[in-house]
Amino acid sequence: MAPALMAVSDLHVAHERNKRLVEGMWPADPGDWLIVAGDVGELFSDIEWTLGLLAGRYEKVIWAPGNHELWTHPQDPVTLRGEARYRALVDLCRSIGVLTPEDDFAVWRGGGGPVTVAPLFTLYDYSFRVPEATSKEHSLQLAHDAGVVCVDEEFLHPDPYPTREDWCWARLVESERRLKAVDLPTVLVTHWPLVRQPTEILWYPVFAQWCGSVLTADWHTRFRAEVAVYGHLHIPRSTVYDGVRFEEVSLGYPREWERRRLPPPLARPVFPP
Repeated sequence: MAPALMAVSDLHVAHERNKRLVEGMWPADPGDWLIVAGDVGELFSDIEWTLGLLAGRYEKVIWAPGNHELWTHPQDPVTLRGEARYRALVDLCRSIGVLTPEDDFAVWRGGGGPVTVAPLFTLYDYSFRVPEATSKEHSLQLAHDAGVVCVDEEFLHPDPYPTREDWCWARLVESERRLKAVDLPTVLVTHWPLVRQPTEILWYPVFAQWCGSVLTADWHTRFRAEVAVYGHLHIPRSTVYDGVRFEEVSLGYPREWERRRLPPPLARPVFPP
C-alpha cells in the first residue's frame, strides 16, 4: 500500500469509547500523513495526549482547530481565553512536531502530488443565517426559540476581539493572504465547511449559523483545491461542489457513530483520490 493523506476530525476524546478508538489508530503505511481537522477535545491535557500519540505514529500530523479546542471549559485548569488559548495550542503542537495554521504549509509529494496541504483557522461569522432572519440577532433569537444554541455562546470567548465574527474576519484575512502566496494545487483543511451546502441536511437548520462564513464560498475554486477537508457537522460523507471534492471526516459522539451500525473508520484517505 502506498502512503496517503489520511484525515479525521471531531474525535471528542472526552468520551471514553472515542478515546479507546484513538488508542487503536495506526497508519496503514509508515509514510501516511494525518490531517486532524479540529475538535480533538475540550481540555488542554486531552488535546496534548491525543496529538502527541498520533504524532508518534504518523509520518506527519497537520492540525486545524475546531470550536471545542477553543473553549475555556470550567473543568480545564488552563484558563486562557480566545486568541491566547489558540496561541498556546499552537505552541503545544510545535513542541510535539504537529503542524498548525501558523506554520509553513507542507507539500505532499507522494501519490497525486505535489500539492500544498493548507490547514486554516477560519471560525464563523453567523452569515449562514436562518433564511427568514433579518439580522444576526434575529437569527440567534430563532435558534433560542427552537432550543438549538451552540455551546460556543458560553465557552468560546473571542478575546481580545469584541465578537466571534470579528475574530473570524481577522482569521479569514490572514488565511487568504497566505493562500494567495501558494503556487501549487491545494488540499484545504478547515474545521468549518467552506461552503454552506453541507449544512442543508442538518437536522436542525438553525445550527448552520455556527458553521462557517459566506466569505469562503469560492475558496475551493480560487485556490485550486484538489480536495477540501472539514468536520464539525458530524455527518461524514463525500460531496462535490463546482467540480471540487469535499470530504467531511468527523468521528462524532458515540451516540452518533453507533447508529451507523458499523465500526467507524477513524482516519479516511482523502488524497490521492
